[in-house]
Amino acid sequence: MLLENKTVLVAGAAGLLGSHVVEELLKHGAKVIATDVSQELVAQRLSAFGLNIGTDTNTDSADVKCQALNLLDEKGVRYFFQSTNSLDGAVNCSYPRNKAYGKHFYDVDLANFNENVSLHLGSAFLFTQQCAAYFEKNRNPLSVVNMSSIYGVVAPKFDVYDNTQMTMPVEYAAIKSAIQHISRYTTAYVNNSDFRVNCVSPGGILDGQPTDFVNAYRAHTQGKGMLDAKDVVGPIVYLLSDLSVHMTGQNLVLDDGFTL
Repeated sequence: MLLENKTVLVAGAAGLLGSHVVEELLKHGAKVIATDVSQELVAQRLSAFGLNIGTDTNTDSADVKCQALNLLDEKGVRYFFQSTNSLDGAVNCSYPRNKAYGKHFYDVDLANFNENVSLHLGSAFLFTQQCAAYFEKNRNPLSVVNMSSIYGVVAPKFDVYDNTQMTMPVEYAAIKSAIQHISRYTTAYVNNSDFRVNCVSPGGILDGQPTDFVNAYRAHTQGKGMLDAKDVVGPIVYLLSDLSVHMTGQNLVLDDGFTL
């Protein structure tokens, strides 16, 4: 029960990773505020885990409280942090992007590059900034976890995409590397041992990718290959817990040796 008596915000809780993070935090005793662009979407996703779901009007005896929080809505994000009390941790699992995201390098136009960087990196900045503002106001210890990626650490291994329609989006590399530095910047700016921002950088996560890709990816690892979403949550729990109380501004890589 590493997170007993701690309240943790999870943004992007309706996603593949976010929903597994919520489930694991609850196992470790946390009270969870699960958010995404739609309260109904979060509740539907988490209900599949057999969790007792609470909403704005129904929180009694709930395992987790679901709320709407769109990280692209600056006023809404500011209001959320100004009106929230007793946060001990915050995890950003959101992944906003537009419909043109995922094109090959020479097919990416400047407008879509700029928009996708703005959507994903901009929302990560706003989330981290408002976590810092929340701490400055309340002065209670707060651990923030941002999600980066191995492709924020090393250049892509493009051979794993051979024989597929996939690529590693250039926007993704720019965003994920920048998220690591925003995390360090914010930690240094606040300059208080009670406020910590760290990153987790997972390798690829299984989500219905083509067999050729999965096999090629596995050849670069030590045997596991692509990760299951549940494989990623351990480092997040660790960073939220008191076991990592003086770890700050760091990036934990979880990739079964892909970056070796």
